[in-house]
Amino acid sequence: MSILQGGDPAAITLAAQRLAAGELVALPTETVYGLGARADKPAAVARIFAAKGRPSDHPLIVHVPDVAAAQVFAAGWPASAQRLASAFWPGPVTVIVPRRAGLAEAAAGGQDSIGLRCPAHPVALAVLKAAATLGVPGVAAPSANGFGRVSPTSAAHVAGEFGEDLLVLDGGDCEVGIESTIVDCSRSRPVLLRPGRLTRAELEAVLGEPLQDRDAAAPRAPGTLEAHYAPRAKVRLMDAAQLQAALQVLGDGEPGAKPLAAVYSRTVRPASRRMPYRAMPQDAAAAAHELFAALRALDALGVPLIWIETPPADAAWEGVRDRLQRAAAA
Repeated sequence: MSILQGGDPAAITLAAQRLAAGELVALPTETVYGLGARADKPAAVARIFAAKGRPSDHPLIVHVPDVAAAQVFAAGWPASAQRLASAFWPGPVTVIVPRRAGLAEAAAGGQDSIGLRCPAHPVALAVLKAAATLGVPGVAAPSANGFGRVSPTSAAHVAGEFGEDLLVLDGGDCEVGIESTIVDCSRSRPVLLRPGRLTRAELEAVLGEPLQDRDAAAPRAPGTLEAHYAPRAKVRLMDAAQLQAALQVLGDGEPGAKPLAAVYSRTVRPASRRMPYRAMPQDAAAAAHELFAALRALDALGVPLIWIETPPADAAWEGVRDRLQRAAAA
């Protein structure tokens, strides 16, 4: 019973009941699949950290059905948070705001701030609303994978990580494919902590002011460690010229030998048919949508190296670049 169809009302009810009881449930969002537990109970949140192997001081994002539910967790609701929520919720942006004392401290990693998001996926929203009727104010839900590894974008990815003991709601492949944008709204000026699908220009147009860059005083936020999103194979980012040169040096290899590398690129294709290759989409949104699935597929080949062509430098690719740079740092 590990995977249930998210469109089944009985599955939604069962998931809400398990969350209310303090158990773990994996649910789809438009970004990636999340490993959820009720955010208001430390024992439930501790199960997330244990299952993922995640440090307990690394904060989680709390998912809520609407702004009113988000404000339950907030000691204050800054104007910048309201502007972002009004424009993009339900959707792939997380706001960090001051945390209400005595609530969700474990989910916040012990910080006085907390990250909140209203997801756009209909299954996630249905679960959040059903759980709310059972007294669950919000669901802490990091990506449903081992800590620091490649995020899941399908129910099968999650089941492969955690086995049959975990209830997984299947909502199809995630539309966005990379995690939410995170904006710190807890201080005087909004700060971009993690890029996602939304560009800086889109965010700044709503905020009415420039986004500041992360500084030493910024709160800890999910997915911002230097090394993250990593497959088992070593990832190396190269521009087109570097990748072409590396392929020439590697050559065809010995006949029948296992490939040393797999390639994921936009403009360079290996000459050897024996080298695993996957074309990266030319469009940033399409690349984000398939990124983690592509990394998982290439990693499953058992190659020691994955060579990836560095994405373009323009703003639309910022989220994809961020994920690949962190994967390469592992």
